[in-house]
Amino acid sequence: MSIFVKKLVEKASLKKHPGFSDSLKPEDVNPHLAFHYGFPSGSMLLAYDTIQQILAISTRDGQIKLFGKDGLQTLLESSETVPSKFLLFIGNQGVLLNVNVNNHIEVWDLGRKCVSATHQFDKEIVSFAAMCNGAYLYVGDSAGDVSILRLHQDSCYIEEMKYRIPPSAAHGKINEVGSDISAKHILPQPTAEAKRVLIIYSDGVITLWGIWESKVIFTTSQSTYQEAKKVTAACWACSTGTKVAVGYSNGDIILWSVPSPSDSEQTASQITPICKLNLGYKADKIPIAKLKWAYADGKSSRLYVLGSSSDCNSTNLLQVVLLNEHTETRTIKLGLHPPESLLDLEITTSEQNKHRRDYLLLLGKSSHVYTCDDSLIERYLVQSLSKSSPSLPKEVKIKLPYGDSRITVTKFITSNPCYSEGDLNAVVKNSLPLFPFERSVKDGSNSNSNTSTSFSKAKNLFITGHSSGEINFWDASCPLLLPVASITQQSDTDSSLSGIPLTALHFSYNSHTLVSGDQNGTVRIYTFKSEMFSPQSTFMSSQGSSKKGSNHIIRRIKVVKVNGAVLSISTTENLKQIAVGSEQGYVMLIDPEGPNILYQTHIASEFSTGIISTHFETCSFHGFEKNVMIVTTKDSSVFALEKDTGNTLSSGVVHPNNPKRALFTHILDDATDMNKINADNSTPRQSFLLLCTEKSVYAFSLSHLVQGVKKVVYKKKFSSSCFWASTFGSPDIGLILLFTSGKIEIRSLPELSLVKESSIRALTFSTFRPFSVSDIIVSTSHDGELIIVNQDQELLFVSTLLHKEAYRFLGSVSQVFNKDLVNAQMLVSSPTVKEKKRGIFSSVIKDYKGTKSKNGIEVETEDSRLSIEELSTIFSIVNFPTDHIEIEEKNVSNDEDVELDIDDIEIEEPKEKPRGGYQIAGFNRHNITNKFQAIRGDLEFVAY
Repeated sequence: MSIFVKKLVEKASLKKHPGFSDSLKPEDVNPHLAFHYGFPSGSMLLAYDTIQQILAISTRDGQIKLFGKDGLQTLLESSETVPSKFLLFIGNQGVLLNVNVNNHIEVWDLGRKCVSATHQFDKEIVSFAAMCNGAYLYVGDSAGDVSILRLHQDSCYIEEMKYRIPPSAAHGKINEVGSDISAKHILPQPTAEAKRVLIIYSDGVITLWGIWESKVIFTTSQSTYQEAKKVTAACWACSTGTKVAVGYSNGDIILWSVPSPSDSEQTASQITPICKLNLGYKADKIPIAKLKWAYADGKSSRLYVLGSSSDCNSTNLLQVVLLNEHTETRTIKLGLHPPESLLDLEITTSEQNKHRRDYLLLLGKSSHVYTCDDSLIERYLVQSLSKSSPSLPKEVKIKLPYGDSRITVTKFITSNPCYSEGDLNAVVKNSLPLFPFERSVKDGSNSNSNTSTSFSKAKNLFITGHSSGEINFWDASCPLLLPVASITQQSDTDSSLSGIPLTALHFSYNSHTLVSGDQNGTVRIYTFKSEMFSPQSTFMSSQGSSKKGSNHIIRRIKVVKVNGAVLSISTTENLKQIAVGSEQGYVMLIDPEGPNILYQTHIASEFSTGIISTHFETCSFHGFEKNVMIVTTKDSSVFALEKDTGNTLSSGVVHPNNPKRALFTHILDDATDMNKINADNSTPRQSFLLLCTEKSVYAFSLSHLVQGVKKVVYKKKFSSSCFWASTFGSPDIGLILLFTSGKIEIRSLPELSLVKESSIRALTFSTFRPFSVSDIIVSTSHDGELIIVNQDQELLFVSTLLHKEAYRFLGSVSQVFNKDLVNAQMLVSSPTVKEKKRGIFSSVIKDYKGTKSKNGIEVETEDSRLSIEELSTIFSIVNFPTDHIEIEEKNVSNDEDVELDIDDIEIEEPKEKPRGGYQIAGFNRHNITNKFQAIRGDLEFVAY
């Protein structure tokens, strides 16, 4: 028979077997990520809304994780799977701006959790800033231009304004081929952001730009930036906008003085250096990656400095410097030493018991997040002024709050038959916060060993086994897990933790029994007190019961020792016998009443002897019904044992032609009515062994397998590597497959035909997600709900069916934006001081008077709403010629070697060329006077 004909025969024989459900349709399933908890892998940027107290973390594949108050979280996914360049909140307005490496600007509506507007910028974006009210955005590009964008939140679009700041005006020269004068940082001036903006170019030029005048107000001297170094970081270093900190590629950090507007009448006034901070970065040739200034009352304002280095052992990559009047003569600093190189830092705020406190967050290259109490940093620096010896503050790694040690094995049970409903307030109150600083002192550790409630309170029960030997029970009815109970004791007389990682769990609601196995081969059989399953039972352990370990919930514990780490546990339906498979290839049958080991059999496999699964089944063997145990090893070899003796039923071993690592096995039983089978012998009962490996999935005939004969009834080869599999439904109606590519497939049983596939971005294995298969722990319920644990960093809740009752309060716990805060802030307004009206032009150009603060520094204020209305007019006017005319100017100048006056260029109306260093005509005087005359009745200026 030819290969072609053989394949046709095989295809024709793959008809639907009777007894299996044919009701699974594409419209019935919807594999998707229902909720994400924790820190996403591949994190790279941080942003923070200080009013809403929302933290944002963007990833290298277009995800943005948001953390709100009270433990609320949500995960946003961009349509583009590319890294972010800039991440920026518009404070207290529910708007998050994301700029990706494709120079696309995304506007995220946090209330609706979707992108409300996008804008494709046609140049390489190198800097990005926004005014506090979010109406206008500054975009700096690699050519040195600064463009203005207007964000229309109501109509959901971004408008590119006519106003711009070209390098020829703000820098002093046109960007030439080979030169680098990109607009590296854009800093709107505090208290006067509608009037002035500071532009810092990559070659070191710093310019204070007057928005209304459309000209340079102050700039640095050419002699101050002659050294070959590039600007890499910058931030304001005071609240009045008169001091700026700039970091450079050679490790320099320089504080610059920005003159106040009243100095503009003085001749030759410039932006000048105040001092250079010697922190050791230059000596080690470490570029400055980020600068962040933190304001504090008195003399404790601080500058956070982050160096960029691939060597995490480099000393003092992260330092904090005290900024006060003594900074020029004495440097007070603190070096923090996180365990890895850092990508970003941010300062967040937490309110506990009406006390407000700041915390420093550090994002590591591994995507782990660390935190440190900022008040301890401030105290250390202040105490160092008196030359005392304060204790060093220490950062803390933020981990999943579900136990004091790492999760090593899990079990997930849904649709608890004795469940009773709860409420959202209890969820928020009792759930464990992710961030350590959100936990009150009385919360103690992460462990819930001293608190127990009835299992009936949990619609979904999630069980976690830990590296310490601890076992925790969680109410997973809502994605914010609630503690239910904890087991720490090892026997009736030993209440201490074993310190041995757990490797296998088996839980039975009906028998009130939990079976655990650990890495040392210890099997423990826990029988719970019946009160734990009572619908009306709610109790907390007393101090006395907590001293006795888990005696308040456990009726008895039985311990059995086996050879090798426990890999698999299965039981008969009545729990009269327990089968245990070990890493060393041993299969043990245990009588739990004794407990006694009825027998122990060693399975000799060709490549790997670890026993990943055991199944009890009754099969026909040579015409007789036989109780058998089906055993599968890591290398995909399948054996049939006689259940009562442990002897192999045949010498034949069933395995694929190309053995790969086995992931999952399951017995698929024909659900056809037995009376119909007996009446019609043409439809005999058919059962299968489902075997899933990394590369393929098989359905073997079970009746042939027990005789040592391999008969593959169905087979599907994968196009990518699979790392987990399981069936769902009762009876089994589908197969779930997870792939390292992030793909999730739903296939029918037993035919293995594809029903639906989708992709979960958070599960994609990639170079920036360096986790391995061993880092991922997956557990599933019978109705297709998955909980996926990635080390101690993140939890993924995945749903496969379309039913909407899997989790309670899913929409509420993912709503991080609080609209009430926006309304509350709108009611708070400070009184404005009105000033006598002046001539319209002088008001625009010369209104720089102010009041002095107690320390003598001029503090400028402005009516932001009024200024924004004025900016709408200013930014709508073309203030400089377009690019092609500038290029034409340059070409003519180079070709003819003559100096052209601007009057030689015809652009609507001739413009007068200004006199002086960097000041060039921004507006036609006649046009701007007419424009401001039209709106002069609305113009008001706020006195200093």
